[in-house]
This record gives sequence, C-alpha cells and structure tokens, in this order.
Amino acid sequence: MKVDADHLRRDAFLYVRQSSLRQVFENTESTQRQYALRERAVALGWPIERVHVIDSDLGLSGAQAQGRDGFQHLVTEVALGHAGIVLGLEVSRLARNNADWHRLLELAALSHTLICDEDGIYDPAHFNDRLLLGLKGTMSEAELHILKSRLQGGILNKARRGELEMALPIGLTYDGLGRVVLDPDRQVQDTVRLLFDAFDDVGSACAVVRRLRAQQVLFPRRIRRGIGKGDLLWGPIDVSRVLQILHNPRYAGAFVYGRSRTACNAQLHPVQRAVGQKDWKVLIRDAHPGYIDWSEFERNQLRLRQNLGFAPGERGRMPREGQALLQGRVLCGKCGARMRVHYEALGAGLRAYYRCSEEVVRRAGKPCQAVHGPAVDAAVGALLLQTVAPAAIEVALAVQDEIAQRIGQAAERRQAQLERARYEAELARRRYARVDPDNRLVADALEADWNHRLRELDALQQLQAHQRQSDEAQLDDAARQRIAQLTSDFPRVWNDARTSAQERKRMLALLVEDVTLVAGPSIAVHVRWRGGHTQSLSVDKPRPIAQIRKMPSEVVKLIDEWLDTSTDGQVAARLNEQGHRNWKGQSFTSRTVMSVRRAYRLRSRFERLRARGMLTGQEMAEQLGVSSTTIHQLGRKGVLARHLYGNHHRCLYEPPNGGQLVRGVGGRYASHCASFIPAQPSTQGAV
Repeated sequence: MKVDADHLRRDAFLYVRQSSLRQVFENTESTQRQYALRERAVALGWPIERVHVIDSDLGLSGAQAQGRDGFQHLVTEVALGHAGIVLGLEVSRLARNNADWHRLLELAALSHTLICDEDGIYDPAHFNDRLLLGLKGTMSEAELHILKSRLQGGILNKARRGELEMALPIGLTYDGLGRVVLDPDRQVQDTVRLLFDAFDDVGSACAVVRRLRAQQVLFPRRIRRGIGKGDLLWGPIDVSRVLQILHNPRYAGAFVYGRSRTACNAQLHPVQRAVGQKDWKVLIRDAHPGYIDWSEFERNQLRLRQNLGFAPGERGRMPREGQALLQGRVLCGKCGARMRVHYEALGAGLRAYYRCSEEVVRRAGKPCQAVHGPAVDAAVGALLLQTVAPAAIEVALAVQDEIAQRIGQAAERRQAQLERARYEAELARRRYARVDPDNRLVADALEADWNHRLRELDALQQLQAHQRQSDEAQLDDAARQRIAQLTSDFPRVWNDARTSAQERKRMLALLVEDVTLVAGPSIAVHVRWRGGHTQSLSVDKPRPIAQIRKMPSEVVKLIDEWLDTSTDGQVAARLNEQGHRNWKGQSFTSRTVMSVRRAYRLRSRFERLRARGMLTGQEMAEQLGVSSTTIHQLGRKGVLARHLYGNHHRCLYEPPNGGQLVRGVGGRYASHCASFIPAQPSTQGAV
C-alpha cells in the first residue's frame, strides 16, 4: 500500500477541469465522474472535510498553465508540502502540456505527494511510477495535437475549396445557398463604394475620414453577437476602420484563409499577428463578387505601405507640412536610396535641404550628398509649369466634373440615409398604432421610440437642406467660372501665396513619379514623369553668402574711377542713377561706398587729392600768412580753388604757386599773383 501515515497527515486535493464551457454544460457525465473521485479519497483514508475540490478551471483549456488559477493553486500546495495526494480523472485533466505536467511531477517527487487517477495510485518519487506518468503526459499532449490536427485539417481542406464559412465584412453577406454576395441593402453598397472611390482620389486613410465626415456620410456596421445580432448600425467612421476595409482582400472578391497566426508575446499571452501575403495558406482570387478588382487592391496596398513607411525607403510619399516641394520623391543619384528632407533655420524661416543619410543610418558611414532644396524646387516647378500650361483647359474641365461627381455621390448617400430614417419612423408609427391602448407600459415605450425616430428624421432633413445649399454654392456659375479662370492660368495658381505647400505637392504627385539628384559642380536633376518619360536638367549650385555679398567688379571699377573727381556721396548718387544696387537690392549710400573702398583697399578722395599736392586749410594759412578762418571764407567765396573730399566743410585747397594776398578796399583780400587763378564759386561750398 503506497498510502502511509505521512500522506494521510496531509490533505487530499481533487482537481476538476473541462476544456470549454460547452463541455461543462453538455458533457455533464464527465464532470460527475470527476467529482466522484472524492469518494475514492475517502476510501483511501482521508476524511471528507480534508478533501479539497479545485474546480475554478472549469471551461479552460489545459494546453498551458497560463490563466489557470486553479492549477497554479494546486502546484503551490504541492510545492509547500500541504498535499498528501492529488486526484484527477486522468492525466489530461491536470495538464495537456508536458512542461506543466513534468513540473508538477518534479514537485510531487520532492514533497512525496501521491498522484491518483482512475487506473491507480502513483508515487512520483519511484522511477517506474514516474516513467509511467511521463508516458501518460506525453500521450495526453499527443492526443491534443492529433485532435487539433484533425480539426485544422478539415478546416484547411474546406478552405482550399473556398467553401469555409467565415465572418464577412460589412457590404458582403451569404445568400440562401451559402454563396457570398454583395449586401442587398443598396445604401450599404453605395457607402462602401464611396469609401474606395474616396481613397482612390486622396490616397490616404486619414484623408478619407476627413472627406466622409465633411460630407456628413455615416458608415454601417453589423452587430456580431449578443442581443440584436445582425442588426445594422450607422455612425461616423474612424481611421482604423478605414484601414481594416482597405486591407481586407474580401472586398476584391478573393477568398483568403490564414492571414494571421497565433503567437505569444513577452508576457506569454497568445496574440494574433498578421503575416505577409506570400505566407497566406489559401488565396483564391475572383471567388465571389467584390467592390474592386485584385489589381486595384494591390495598388491600394502599395499606396498604404508608401504612406506609412512599411517598405524600406518609401516613407513620406504623402504630402505633408514643410516647404520642400519634392518631399518623399527624391532619390540619391549615387546610392539609389530615398533622400530625406532636412530643415535649417534661416532668419525667421526655414530652408530645406535634401540629404541622403542611408549610409549614416544603416552602416554608420558618411552621408552621400546634400543638395540645396530651394534651387531644385524652383527648377522642377518651372519645368512643371511648362508641361502643364498647355493642358490647363482640360484640367479645369476635369476638376469641375470631379467636383460635380463627388457632390452627387455624397447627395445620394445622404438621400439614402433620409429614406431609411423615414422608413424607420413610419415603422415605429405602425408599431405604436397596432398596440393595445390599455397596455400603457408597451404603448409608452413605442411612443417614445416613435418620437425618437421623428427627431432623427427632422435632424437629417435639416442637415440635407443645409448641405444642399452648400453644394449649390460650390456648383453655381460663379464657382465654375472661378475654377476655369484659375486653371486657365496655372502659373498664377502655382505661385499664388494662398496655395499651400501640400497642395503644390499633390499637384506635383499627379505628374511626377520621382526625381533623382546628383551633386557635382552643378546639380544634375533627372525627372521621371508618370508613364515612364524622363527629362534631365542642370541647376547651378547656390553661391556661398560671401560670393553673394561680394561687390561686382564693374561696380568696383566705377567707384575707383569716379573717386578721382567725386566724393563718396557723389559716387553713391551716380551709381544709383545708373541703377546699380547692393546684394540686398538696396540703394548705395556714402557709407556703402566707404565700405567698398576699405574692402578693396581703394584710395580715398582725400588721399588722391593729397597725392596731387592739395593743401589743408591750416597749411594754406601758414603759407599765405593768414588765419585758417580766412582761408575757409575765401574758399567758400571762390577766391581760392578748393576740392571737397567729404561733406561741405571738408575740403583741400590748390596751392597758390607763390601768389600773395593783399587787403583791398573795404578790408577784402585779393590775389596778387598772375599765376594764381581764383576758383569759380561752387554751389556746394557757397554760404
């Protein structure tokens, strides 16, 4: 007998488990057999009050210990030595996983705990018993694998024929023969088609949501389980729902099985993870009617990957903020990678640069090249204007037709919503009319529902009227004329300050596939248009700021020439008269001319006059024996020849060549030398 006094001193634990709630409710006989093992424990010598039943794991699978609190409690009791015997109907009830089963056996062997099933009593501390229990655990795990394989094999075989019934997305349903067809509700069909048409226009899930919300279009969904299963509900759509629809191949008429796999996360919790298309177990194209074809579905997937950056080097294809016109469409001509946009502060704004950082990010190397953005953007923009200008009239007509079609589709959706609201209000009225007036509880509820439907109908009617007025304003003759005028002059639209950078990028994306840049002595720009046509051009590199600020040589030459006869202010006036400007586009001043003189080391007007022998007022006074005040007065009167080198009070005088000054009648001085020729009175020096 394996049961001894030490075992009886401890408690007995009966573990009860069923794999699913359906088995708990339907396979009641198995549950009763497990509870009956309490009598087996009593027969072995344990009092009934010391036989503990652990049945908190009813309805849980034994494939793993995670989430089975009852099994965790049992393992804890065994590890603490509180259990003398563990009872279970069979090994599969305790665990279907060898890791969990052998862990329990190891702890039972260390604590000398017995294990009992319908076949007998086992002591894990004994080798033969432990070997037998190990074989039973292996067979239990293999049994679970075989059961799963049979079920999965049947499901996969049916899926390969395309006959497996699966939950269908909104817009698709099963008919009476089990075939997949479009939803018979016309409003549901049109709303789903409107979503795909909107994505084809804007190319972004977020933009689709913004458009549908702006047009007040509600999107349907069906209740999957619980009360009201199958009922249709309408409400605003969000981005995640749009992405689910765009990624679902059933809308392309394809039957797909195996789009996700079950895996465990870091917390060992099972999670569903999506797999790539090449790893789908079953893919049957054109298996049933759809809203789009398979080629359009693949184009949508490519656009979504480009928008969100799933593919290497494809991030940033959708127009975003920033002034970089070629954002997301620039390729490096040296390594072939997609170039990124980098902004640097310049004054109060930002300047864009296209940089290839593939080597830096991937291999910690050096960047391939960096290209000045505004110069390339201006060249590509000019090329685009030359290409688009001849087709401006066609663009105008296409824009008008697209706006009219879009508004018409939205009006049809809103009209369908209004018709549905009228039907539901009329249905509520008929229900209220058929109720027994004496049954006030039911009558009050039906009356409240009728009033609620009437309020919804009134709100939709007001919204319909408001939106109709807005649509008419967009399609009136004045609006059409404005569109025609704008598109007939595409350069004006492109250069208009009210045209945002994102709109310019959208217009560019309609015609340009990508642009390849190669930086050298000049920037080589290779444009690939939609359809495969290519065009190349060369753009000069922007000059450094030092060269931009450098004064043109012809201006420096003129300043050097005019300083022989003019002051700095006079030279600046003459330059302005001839239309010369500095690098900022500003007029010349005497200070500007002075800066140029100093930068290019030109002799000043004063130095040139001194080199010709001109004298200052003090020197002239010492030579003629008079005061400097007298010299300046004679110079202003024109008696002495003087030459200005600054303002009206800064001048040099011509030497008198040995002449003398004599006091004449009235105390006035006059020259007394034949060789001395008085200067003519100067308007600049006149007082």
